[in-house]
Amino acid sequence: MTSGAAARVADATGNWVDTRAPPWSRPYLRLSRLDRPIGSWLLLMPCWWSAALAAGVIGSIGQLPLIIVLFFIGAFVMRGAGCTWNDITDRDLDALVERTRSRPIPAGQVSVPQAIAFLVIQALIGLAVLLQFNGFAVATGIASLVIVAVYPFMKRITWWPQIVLGLAFSWGALMGFAVTLGRIDVAALALYAGSIAWVVGYDTIYAHQDAEDDALIGIKSTALLFGARTHQALMVFYAAAVVLIGVALALSGARWFAWIGLAAFAAHLVWQIRRLEISDPALCLRIFKSNRDAGLLLFAGLLIGQIRRRQRRSCAVPTKISSVKGDRSLVRTQSLSSSARSRDPLAFAHPTLVVQSRAMISRSPW
Repeated sequence: MTSGAAARVADATGNWVDTRAPPWSRPYLRLSRLDRPIGSWLLLMPCWWSAALAAGVIGSIGQLPLIIVLFFIGAFVMRGAGCTWNDITDRDLDALVERTRSRPIPAGQVSVPQAIAFLVIQALIGLAVLLQFNGFAVATGIASLVIVAVYPFMKRITWWPQIVLGLAFSWGALMGFAVTLGRIDVAALALYAGSIAWVVGYDTIYAHQDAEDDALIGIKSTALLFGARTHQALMVFYAAAVVLIGVALALSGARWFAWIGLAAFAAHLVWQIRRLEISDPALCLRIFKSNRDAGLLLFAGLLIGQIRRRQRRSCAVPTKISSVKGDRSLVRTQSLSSSARSRDPLAFAHPTLVVQSRAMISRSPW
């Protein structure tokens, strides 16, 4: 295995934070990982998957753009808060690892009290986003904080900290259903489980960057647990991810565009396994980052499927109206009705779900 500083991937290289951000803000932007946003994208993917699937359950994408935007903001803010908390708890360990010793706290750029204050600010912004949703979604979001709080300590006591990370990073798979439906369906649980398997896989790849240092200082990870069997382990976890996400699609009545997205997602995971060389930290980082693209492929399939479904339903209304003959008042009444429906994004949903969905997001000021 390659060793030494020359083989290490720098924790922060030349990026917009280093070159364009005001000097006083740079340590805080690094704390929130805005210099390396890949983690925020990976946190966001299950949120968007879930929102798209839930939109299919109610038969409307009317509120989906708003939910997508709020999830985007929330993911970036709360990932920053989680990383700040992680750096506070891991500051002594970070000082011992080549890749992480340049982080703001071990490097002396930010004090612990300053980091805590910054954490509180980020948490309050995240709460402001969360409060745009219904009460069930708010409670579901707050419940995730328990997992986020304990995660940094797991690498000290178990070889499976990636499981706990998966529980936290996949929470968005539940949030889309909680926001849209006010409940968590079996499909959401299947999506959550599939996302956890995906996270375990890609974070195992990520952990191989630090495998040597982790072994020296007693930090545990699935990268060290699997070792030379990492490729076989990835096959198991990535296969589980594809199967479980497929179950979620089937339970949600997803259309064929969604299945195309899942196939593209699966193909990307196969490519990762074939390309991976665990002795090359730089390659591990590149493959880890590529999981954003895998997640976007799946989301694109889900989103296109929902858009196509809405288009088909919109086209069905004029056909019905044109078949009415003889009674002009009836034609006029149906035309007005169809116009009203076109302005109401929930018009084609089941009446019970219409009432429920409107109530879920009625608190949003947007």
